[in-house]
Amino acid sequence: MGLYKKLLSLLFPPRCIFCRKITDGDSICQSCQGDLPVCGQIKNRGEFFSAAVAPLYYEGSVRKALHRYKFSGKRGYCVGFSELMADCVRRELSDRFDVVTWVPVSAKRLRKRGYDQSKLLAERTAERLGAPVVRALKKTRHTKANSTLEGRESRAANILGAYEVTQRELVAGKRVLLIDDIFTTGATMSECARMLLMAGAGDVVCAAVAAARRNNRKNQPYNWI
Repeated sequence: MGLYKKLLSLLFPPRCIFCRKITDGDSICQSCQGDLPVCGQIKNRGEFFSAAVAPLYYEGSVRKALHRYKFSGKRGYCVGFSELMADCVRRELSDRFDVVTWVPVSAKRLRKRGYDQSKLLAERTAERLGAPVVRALKKTRHTKANSTLEGRESRAANILGAYEVTQRELVAGKRVLLIDDIFTTGATMSECARMLLMAGAGDVVCAAVAAARRNNRKNQPYNWI
C-alpha cells in the first residue's frame, strides 16, 4: 500500500456499509454478513420481465444503508452492494442474460444528486459478472419519486412513457439484465422492461439490491460467498 493510501486509511478508515463499524478493508463486516435479511427470488410482482431477484430485503440497516447511498453521497457503497447483487444473480439468474443495463434517473435528479446510483450498481455488477453493460434506456421526463406514492397503479401511472430506449441495436435479440437499487411494487421495472421488449429484446430479467417485504417470512442468515 502506498503512503497516500495509508494516510487515507488512517484518516478515513473503511467502514461496514450497514452498521458503519470500522473493518479491515471489507465493505461488509463479519457480523453483518451473518445477519442480513435474505430475499432471493421476487415473485408475483410486475409485468414484462420473466424473473426478478434481490439479495436482501429493504428493511432495518439495509434500508438505512441504501438511503445513505442515494441521498447522502455515499456512492462508494456500490462496491459492497454490487458484490451482493453479483452473488445473487449468479445463483438465481445464471445464463439468463447477454447484456446488463439499468433504470436511469432523470436529468434533473442527476444534476441534483451528482450521480446515477443504479448506473454505478450496473457497472460494478456487470464487471463482477464479466458481462457487457450498455446504456439502453434514458428517462425523458422528470417524475415524482415513486416512493412518495401509494399503490402499484399510481406508481405505474406516474412513470408511464417516462423511459425510452437509446438505441435498438443495443438490445435487439438480446436477453437483458435490468438493474435498479430498490424493488417495491415492480412498476418501474415493468415499464422499463416493456420498453426493452418493444425495442426487440428477447427477454428481460431484473435485479435490485433490496426488495420490499410482502410477507412475514423470518430473516435468514446471508449465505456469504
